[in-house]
Amino acid sequence: MKNKLILPIIVAVLISCKTDKTEENMQEEEKTENVFLTEWKGEYNGVPAFDKMELSQLKPAIQKAMENHLEEIDRIANLESEPTFENTIVAMEKAGKDLDRVFTYYGIYSSNISSEEFREIQQELAPEISNYRSQISQNEKLFQRIKSVYDKSQEEKLSPQQQRVIELVYKNFEMDGANLNEEDKKRYAEIEKQLSELYTQFSSNVLADEEGYVTFFSEEEAEGLPESYLKSAKVAAKENGGEKMYAVTNTRSSMDPFLTYADNRELRKEVWQKYYARGNNGDEYDNNKIIKKILKLRDERVALMGYENYAQWRLQDRMAKNPENAMDLMMKVWPAALARVEEEVSEMETLAKNEGENITIEPWDYRYYMEKVRQEKYDLDSEEVKQYLELNNLRKAIFYVAGELFNYEFNPVAEGSVPVFHEDVKVWEVKDKDSGELVGLWYLDPYARKGKRSGAWATTYRSRTALNGNQPVLASNNSNFVEPAAGEPTLVSWDDAETFFHEFGHALHFLSADVKYPTLNGGVRDYTEFQSQLLERWLSTDVVINKFLKHYKTGEPMPAELVAKIKKASTFNQGFATTEYLASALMDMKFHTTDPAEITDIQEFEKQQLDALGMPKELPMRHRSTQFGHVFSGEGYATGYYGYLWADVLTSDAAEAFAEAPGGFYDKETAHKLKRFLFAPRNAVDPAEAYRQFRGRDANIDALMRDRGFPVK
Repeated sequence: MKNKLILPIIVAVLISCKTDKTEENMQEEEKTENVFLTEWKGEYNGVPAFDKMELSQLKPAIQKAMENHLEEIDRIANLESEPTFENTIVAMEKAGKDLDRVFTYYGIYSSNISSEEFREIQQELAPEISNYRSQISQNEKLFQRIKSVYDKSQEEKLSPQQQRVIELVYKNFEMDGANLNEEDKKRYAEIEKQLSELYTQFSSNVLADEEGYVTFFSEEEAEGLPESYLKSAKVAAKENGGEKMYAVTNTRSSMDPFLTYADNRELRKEVWQKYYARGNNGDEYDNNKIIKKILKLRDERVALMGYENYAQWRLQDRMAKNPENAMDLMMKVWPAALARVEEEVSEMETLAKNEGENITIEPWDYRYYMEKVRQEKYDLDSEEVKQYLELNNLRKAIFYVAGELFNYEFNPVAEGSVPVFHEDVKVWEVKDKDSGELVGLWYLDPYARKGKRSGAWATTYRSRTALNGNQPVLASNNSNFVEPAAGEPTLVSWDDAETFFHEFGHALHFLSADVKYPTLNGGVRDYTEFQSQLLERWLSTDVVINKFLKHYKTGEPMPAELVAKIKKASTFNQGFATTEYLASALMDMKFHTTDPAEITDIQEFEKQQLDALGMPKELPMRHRSTQFGHVFSGEGYATGYYGYLWADVLTSDAAEAFAEAPGGFYDKETAHKLKRFLFAPRNAVDPAEAYRQFRGRDANIDALMRDRGFPVK
């Protein structure tokens, strides 16, 4: 303590005694200081210096941070003292802080502001990052220390969180080949390096096809499209060099509404084909050969450890435990989804025939006629619904829900007080309503733009753990809403509004963390989607509808008759939604339970498997193989895409717990249990046990089937 107080005074005296020339040198050093390696400064225990990022500094920063972390790891591995939880596991948990900071910036470049220059750096760094990770996972001395602590913990149990950490750490090392012989370890590392390069190349190719294809159309071809969409399409055209035209960009947020409303069938077909051909155009950005290489390498890697296939290896630490359980769940739902698609297609073709169009429904027709059926069957117009789904009001709605369930309040930070990486990004303080204690910051990056990956996601720039002093959480939500023309509101679809709630559920999961060790802030893939999927349910609660779903012009709340129509139509289109998702999840599993030598042609394999499953010709997989970034741009969701359905079973069952409670979806006791058992522990408790603590029993599939309007057996 004494040194900490005296040091600043000494430094100040020394600086005041320097010559002018030395001061100039210091200023020059300050100019060249690598911002990515600098500790975060400012309020809130420091925040990322997003306003000072320089891409030229990124590669050397990552290289230096990896070097520093490896030195820390070597010191731990070479300790002469007997391995203990404190000197081995806790030391590992505390190491690598500067690398954590650098990877925060790297993630921003990768997901939010990518460029050709960055993608070149990303490609160069991929093998280096892979090599760095292999040096840790294959550090024999380190693993023997971990194994020693693990073995002791099997005889004399540690505290619950310590026990969970050592079991997770040991399992991760074991799954990463720590028990292999030296020759196999070397091959394992080579495979990891090759895969990292392929993952980067895959995602770069998809992004290139999203940025490289634009469909222009004239005013005469714009029939059926709502005015709000046309205003955005005109902006998109101008940005892409199409003056006096409109444009559909090759992203879901632009494609989806176009296919829903555009009367021009040929133009719908063109837009559909461009979107679903991403990564499959036979050019330099084609991903077919990359997928084959990825599958072959994944299979070879797990074979080194004695596994029959990649899925068997990957799922052992998930809730499903093995591919058979995952497939069993999906195949319980699949027949009901197919039957519903058949009904939906019949309704569409009947409607088309009544309108004088004797057509067979094609994939580019599904959304268009689905919307017509919705209007006819339920008198529900999606465009009318959008008038009540204004982004700022939806943001207020999620804040309200967070206040009621988690006791959080959100207040915008002063303009310019927290650095951001783009002018669209806004930041809020999150505090406990009763104590006033700062919980963290919440960043929102809402709009699509060039260089930003498609979809919606949540991330953390800093998590909270007791080991690191419970610093404020820095959580972020990222969307790809089409930015409106100047002065116009951002109106979104009901599906997009649900996604907004969903991703905010992830942010609440980050903000609610109450764990001691960083490892416990991770998650089990087929469980972590559950909390966010559950939060979607609050969008359709009466209080949110009445308080926040207001007409963007008049401010009037959504009329009761429109609310009734929405609720009546809640199971509408479940055939399409469930089937397009399940097709991708099933293909994910098929790819990773089949010998890669038998997959000679990716497109042909995809077709054969879908035909065998009875995939309807009227709709595609949600993610065709060559654009399936969840699975082929990394390993987070590989053989894990089924996890959304697994989480949906938990979601439907947990939603019924709220529905049955005295206070409904705002029942205080149930909300308390939700936060205590399902959000705060993160991965400190086995997910199955955590759910039993909340519900008093395991979840079952019946609630899911009821939710989707499917028959319950």
